[in-house]
Amino acid sequence: MTGLCDLHGIGFAYLAAEPVNVRMKATMGIGEVADVFGLPTHVLRHWESVGLLVPARDGGGQRRYGAADMRRVAMILMGKEAGLGLRMLSQVLTSPDPMRHADLLREHVEVLERRIAQAQAARDLILHALECPLGFDECPHAREQIEARIPLAGRGGGTPPEGGLPGTP
Repeated sequence: MTGLCDLHGIGFAYLAAEPVNVRMKATMGIGEVADVFGLPTHVLRHWESVGLLVPARDGGGQRRYGAADMRRVAMILMGKEAGLGLRMLSQVLTSPDPMRHADLLREHVEVLERRIAQAQAARDLILHALECPLGFDECPHAREQIEARIPLAGRGGGTPPEGGLPGTP
């Protein structure tokens, strides 16, 4: 199932997961929630200790997680999958208006864009290596990438001569 979200004027398409039929009780204990999400119970306790989760307690003091807590766990996991740290997640998720932290989210988008660019460059290099009949030392494309990775100080302060690094054949 696909949809379009236009939250805060930022339109993007998304793929919505089909609802999971988890015959959820009105509330669940920590072990049950951990099992549903495939998490160790200590993770849920840690998230509670940093203020990300605030499950209700029953008469015996046992944690009881309701539907809102389940959604919160899902949001925390989605944030972590997006590369957000617990501190940033706490700031965004505990705020009455998450858009008050738009600057943090924009900064994180820039970090993600750099990571994506690095991953794409790595992918391109590997794909080239798979198709190139030359070895890394002989392939001009690979040599260019390798030499670009060497800090300028290691090059004697300048760009290497046409034949490569000083002292190399």
